[in-house]
Amino acid sequence: MAKLTSHTLNGSDGTHAGEIPVTLRDLASGSVLLTAVMDEGGRLALDIPAEQITSGTTYELVFETGPYWAARGVVATVREISLRFSMPDPEGAYHMPVILNPNSYSMWMSS
Repeated sequence: MAKLTSHTLNGSDGTHAGEIPVTLRDLASGSVLLTAVMDEGGRLALDIPAEQITSGTTYELVFETGPYWAARGVVATVREISLRFSMPDPEGAYHMPVILNPNSYSMWMSS
């Protein structure tokens, strides 16, 4: 089983960006593997069964950030963040933190 984790931070005010809906898709098949919501502290931890992971496949993790900004009265041009990546090890740990702003974002990947 692979572990997919993330942490979203509001780059505008330095707070945790919580309650953001996320979707994990397998781009080869187009199937949705998981849907979830970041917790109040902006954390996400998903277990993905090894049989759902193909090492050569590209996956997409989509953060629906538009409602997050709208709830704060902020007009944002970045309403969705899509991260495309592979999971070469079906038993691996994949951590993708995101710093989001209304008009930009930054991410990195670690284990």
